[in-house]
Amino acid sequence: MRSDIDDRQPAIRTIAMPADTNPAGDIFGGWLMGLMDLAAASAAVKRTRGRVATVAAEGMAFLAPVRVGDEVSIFADIARIGRTSIEVQVEAWRRTRGSDEVVRVTQARFTCVALGADGRPQAVSPD
Repeated sequence: MRSDIDDRQPAIRTIAMPADTNPAGDIFGGWLMGLMDLAAASAAVKRTRGRVATVAAEGMAFLAPVRVGDEVSIFADIARIGRTSIEVQVEAWRRTRGSDEVVRVTQARFTCVALGADGRPQAVSPD
């Protein structure tokens, strides 16, 4: 099954491993959220060319489980640029081993704040 992610470049692509599971044997949601945070920060750093801090993650709902061996692809797109912040829309998709089918497993909007050398918020350049 082809999807709209086939032509997109993921910010992160990895394989879910046994060490990443919760007690029920499914991939731990915190592991997935951590990957999404890394992808959001990476997109924000690329845009600001400097340090950022994640200050919020909104709208996260787990739509489908990720299992050991699944390939996980994380996509991050700048959604909005504010005075000192950048909102990044992040999606996580899984491809089951031995299959071409991909399924979106979660999405969220992360807000990152640009930081200056002093660690305080600084303006994001408009370009």
